Amino acid sequence: MSKPVWGYSRLTEFDIYLFRAGKHSRLYEKLGSHVVEVNGVVGTYFAVWAPSARQVAVMGNFNGWNRESHALFVRWDSSGIWEGFIPHVGRGEVYKYAIAAQNGRQLEKGDPFALMWETPPQTASIVWDTWYEWKDKSWMNTRHNHNGLDKPISVYEVHLGSWQRDSEDPKRNLTYGEIADRLVPYVKEMGFTHIEFMPVMEHPYAPSWGYQITGYFAPSSRFGTPQEFMALVERLHCEGIGVYLDWVPSHFPYDAHGLYMFDGSHLYEHPDMRKGYHPDWKSYIFNYGRNEVRAFLLSNALFWLDRFHVDGLRVDAVASMLYLDYSRNHGEWEPNVFGGRENLEAISLFKELNEIVYKEFPDVQTVAEESTAFPGVSRPVFTGGLGFGMKWMMGWMNDTLRYFQRDAFYRRWHQDEITFSTVYAFTENFMLPLSHDEVVYGKKSLVGKMPGDEWQRFANLRLLFTYMFTHPGTKLLFMGGEFGQTSEWNFAASLEWHLLEFAPHKGMKECVKALNGLYRSEPALYELNFSAEGFEWIDTTDRENSIIVYTRRGKNPQDSVLIVMNMTPIPRQNYRIGVPTEGTWTEIFNSDRTEFHGSGMGNPAPLATEKEKWHGRPDSLRVTIPPLGAVVLKATTV
Repeated sequence: MSKPVWGYSRLTEFDIYLFRAGKHSRLYEKLGSHVVEVNGVVGTYFAVWAPSARQVAVMGNFNGWNRESHALFVRWDSSGIWEGFIPHVGRGEVYKYAIAAQNGRQLEKGDPFALMWETPPQTASIVWDTWYEWKDKSWMNTRHNHNGLDKPISVYEVHLGSWQRDSEDPKRNLTYGEIADRLVPYVKEMGFTHIEFMPVMEHPYAPSWGYQITGYFAPSSRFGTPQEFMALVERLHCEGIGVYLDWVPSHFPYDAHGLYMFDGSHLYEHPDMRKGYHPDWKSYIFNYGRNEVRAFLLSNALFWLDRFHVDGLRVDAVASMLYLDYSRNHGEWEPNVFGGRENLEAISLFKELNEIVYKEFPDVQTVAEESTAFPGVSRPVFTGGLGFGMKWMMGWMNDTLRYFQRDAFYRRWHQDEITFSTVYAFTENFMLPLSHDEVVYGKKSLVGKMPGDEWQRFANLRLLFTYMFTHPGTKLLFMGGEFGQTSEWNFAASLEWHLLEFAPHKGMKECVKALNGLYRSEPALYELNFSAEGFEWIDTTDRENSIIVYTRRGKNPQDSVLIVMNMTPIPRQNYRIGVPTEGTWTEIFNSDRTEFHGSGMGNPAPLATEKEKWHGRPDSLRVTIPPLGAVVLKATTV
């Protein structure tokens, strides 16, 4: 096998300048391993950042894992990048970097920019590429019509390893192709507009659910090749379904082959463990103030948008990055230069990230999982915000689940829990999440949280979903919730699909399908999602009966809909409500339909308004509200 060749480089002086300035957002085109032809010879160019190393070599099957025989050359420009072209090493070659640290330690590291890795528990990188002949041009040219903030966005959150498994061998993961064959038609049938994959990036430890990443530039080989994951994205796009990815810039694990102490020094992690170690996750925090690390993270975000055509990034654990004292006691953190608790380096990274993402890909979305009252998370950078497109509405989630877990008898004393969210609903562009975090670690499944007997539990969950789909904000629902899975989520097993043989679960699935259809078909439920003009309370004062009434508006006043919710198992007939306009109102949705496993109580005939003042409005009507049910009404004549 030929020795590495000096002289060939994919890096220009401008690349080095951008890298050292923290402004390079396409490092995946330069660093890592790339199959190229040099002077008529095909081989692989390797480039890796390891400024504190005494020596860096490539070892693999091609040289019998020899640490010495294929040493790379350190660049003359003091960038700390080692590079070299090795002839006759091609696509599919397994390799690691053999790094000799300054302290004499001999390290074996995977490639931070590897496009593919061995299947865990194996830990080597694989020479690969991201070439793919995409067939989703129609989607890519029109996705602004599906991905805008004034469009319906209903997200189905999926963990690839446990959505479904091989029925004959439950321990076997499905491949990306097998997942596509089953998942794509299911999501299309259910009416979700988008899917969000929990982290697909390579990770060695399955119980981390993908949140402890070692291969930031590679989809997990547990399910197939990068191209097979691209085909899954393409299949979703061709059916009109957008794809968001969970992205984790907050921390990484200490696996020996990963980023931790990469060249024998604190290269990617902050050297001060008050900033560089995460006590909750026993992992390490990126050094957001180091320019080269910032370039790594910026490049990684753009990589998935560029090479994999994804339509958005859900950014994990934003709060843990924003605050220096996150999960730390007094004395375990150091204030910033102004004496505050905000991590100024992380804040500036988020601003730069969102500016670059929306400049390069104006029709995608970034979504922050941020659980505090940090101001302006989803406001533009030029107004002082962080620049995200949306933010998870964690307050809504906590209040809503707390309220619905109460026995219906006690809800009359806790009406504020279900109405408080609208006090701040328009301070950010909120996404309403019922995510994986709410159905693990003893928290019970969604239907398991609901009080009452079986019928009441399912009615309560249908009511909760109706509240979610008619509340301002975009939507996210974790897999299994849509059919009322009874057990907590288990990452190592398939969802309980057999439950769909039973009427309550089948009815729940039909209810969520209908809610997605309602949400997508009624502009009032999405056009003004983030504006107070799109929402108005009709009545929140009937605490005794635990009934709330509100209206949603679209850009056209005639699109308005009226939502009436009964939080008790007592049906209400001839219940008078004030309405925004006179005329005839028709029931367009009812969570108590018999096909949803409800009682079938509702308003089959159109309802005419009467000239009787109610709820401060000159016109009113009498409506039947089913037990633990909600009805949605729309004016059909004025």
